[in-house]
Amino acid sequence: MNKSATIQTRIDPKVKSQAQKILNKLNITMSEAITLFLTQVSLNKGLPFEIKIPNELTEETLRKSENGEELRQAANVKQLFKELNG
Repeated sequence: MNKSATIQTRIDPKVKSQAQKILNKLNITMSEAITLFLTQVSLNKGLPFEIKIPNELTEETLRKSENGEELRQAANVKQLFKELNG
């Protein structure tokens, strides 16, 4: 495949740094990751994942989770289901 097209973009440095750490662990370059993404966009004729706006409950739950609020721990699966069904 002839790789002659160039893409330039601006991105939040924190996002780039976090992504770079993950890509390094996967032994994938940023360029390879972008190529994989764009190939999937082409093959899927759209984004290769679903994007949707969360409902109010999901949004609130995500916010609380990110802030470390109302988190619970279970010692095992049995205890987890007991608490969930509780």
